[in-house]
Amino acid sequence: MEQENSTTTVKNFFLVGFTESAMLQYILFITFLIIYSMTWLGNVTIITTLITDQQLHKLMCFLLGNLAFIDLSESPVTLPKMLWDLLSEVKTITFGGCITQMFFFHFTGDAVAILLIVMALDRYVALHKPFQYLNVMNHNVLLRLVAGAWVEGFVHSIVQVALVIRLPFCGPNFLDNFYCDVPQVIKLACRDSYVVSNSGLLTTLIFIALIVSYAVILVKIRTRITEGKHKAFSTCGAQVAVVSIHFVPSIFIYAHPFQKLVVDKAISSLYTVITPMLKPIIYTLRITETKNAVNRLLNIFFRMRNSQLSFLS
Repeated sequence: MEQENSTTTVKNFFLVGFTESAMLQYILFITFLIIYSMTWLGNVTIITTLITDQQLHKLMCFLLGNLAFIDLSESPVTLPKMLWDLLSEVKTITFGGCITQMFFFHFTGDAVAILLIVMALDRYVALHKPFQYLNVMNHNVLLRLVAGAWVEGFVHSIVQVALVIRLPFCGPNFLDNFYCDVPQVIKLACRDSYVVSNSGLLTTLIFIALIVSYAVILVKIRTRITEGKHKAFSTCGAQVAVVSIHFVPSIFIYAHPFQKLVVDKAISSLYTVITPMLKPIIYTLRITETKNAVNRLLNIFFRMRNSQLSFLS
């Protein structure tokens, strides 16, 4: 009876990781290190561009900057530990470290999901109520919505972690993944944990609602918008692409929490490693204003660099 109400039996989790091959681990280390560097470079470039370029001081760009900031906050939750483990013989994480990683993973991930909903709402109001847009979606409203995204992410994460902590873990303690997340951890619990995994259905419903919303927006653009149609299509197309690469892997991970599939780790790496890198690339390539602003920032940087080299020579 005492064991059923205690989680003190398991002190550490052993992370199985990707492979036992040392060569493959080195290759993965270099690959993921490059991706991690590109994630930071891309998102920092987006944030710097939005702050320094006066032409981008718009409401939608404010949301884009917050999305880039959350992506910067999300990557360090799993990637540094994963890179360290790829060079380590023994891959372990303490029970407290595992719970902490789960908390911040769901905190940032859920904040991204809510922020994507806010961005869809912003586009809907901009196209369906263009004359009332600045009154409906003013800066104060967006500040409250962004703060709400962070608060909702915090509450959701607290609930998830609180439910996991209450489960008894009495062994085994081998976690078949490269980071701690609810679907893998609850499989190691000593009793039924079905009530803990509630993310799959919620994520699916949010994704369906967003896709339907963007379908309505795109129909509106195609049938009623005459000026700036290409720009509107590019902006909404970029947001649909970001929504898809964020939610589709997430749905795959959380829709079957008690099943183990061969591609689970590949999908997990896509969700945690690749997606934060792709978002700034998509927004830079698809949104003309952002692409032009990034080009202006890079031109200024290279001119300053060339002038410094010319001075030194």
